[in-house]
Amino acid sequence: MRRPSGPQTAGTEARTAAEAALRTGADASPQPAAPTAFFDVDNTLLRGASIYHFARGLAARDLFTTRDLTRFAWGQLVFRLTGTEQRAHINAAREAALAFVAGHRVSELVELCEDIYEDSMSDRIWSGARTLVERHRAAGHNVWLVTATPVELADILARRLGLTGALGTVAESVDGVYTGRLIGDLLHGPAKAEAVAALSARTRLDLSTCAAYSDSYNDLPLLSMVGHPNAVNPDPELYRHARMMGWPVHEFRRHRATLRVGLPAAAAGAVAGGLTVGLVRRWRRRPGN
Repeated sequence: MRRPSGPQTAGTEARTAAEAALRTGADASPQPAAPTAFFDVDNTLLRGASIYHFARGLAARDLFTTRDLTRFAWGQLVFRLTGTEQRAHINAAREAALAFVAGHRVSELVELCEDIYEDSMSDRIWSGARTLVERHRAAGHNVWLVTATPVELADILARRLGLTGALGTVAESVDGVYTGRLIGDLLHGPAKAEAVAALSARTRLDLSTCAAYSDSYNDLPLLSMVGHPNAVNPDPELYRHARMMGWPVHEFRRHRATLRVGLPAAAAGAVAGGLTVGLVRRWRRRPGN
């Protein structure tokens, strides 16, 4: 499917993203769907940003440059210190990822995602988030991921965790090969609510019986549309709003002050380590080495 030509409004972009994300989900059911829990991924289900862990996995396989990894590391540092998503960093991550996937087969990326999940992501799932997920599953609820993460990676996360499905950002492909463009926009902010509304209409889901979990004030449209909104590791704006509204707040970051103080040195070490690896690789490629 090719993206329509010509200018589009933000609302049209959100609807396009929602429709694209929904195509990755389950078929319509003749019976109303069971109560559903919707989970954001970054800093809600998973420590840090999934796109950064994905980039690290690509860099470890020599598929990203040291400069790319350094940029991702900086975005990850800001995300971890502030607890907020920066649109400029999200766009930079999107552009870098799209540039990488252009010309690659979808099956190739899915295989990479499987390996990267095992190597870089499986041990970063919050144990508290696992507990929340299991409570819903034990109650017979469906559990969906709703995330700006590429849908191929979101699908793997959902399958490995035994969830019902995933709504994620959809990259355009033609004949099984990525074009380097998106279908719609990032599944972010209001676009998540659009995707959940589309899923609700398709499956006759009563959103008043549903729950949603997120760390970000950007996801307020999604949180506000369900009967049971929850804040997880919330950013300051979401924390204030959740307290004002009486929403449950789940905090899985054991020592927030320690985290804020300790991360700069750790992140600097990670970046320096990445640069060192890059220099060593270049040195090895020089004639005579």
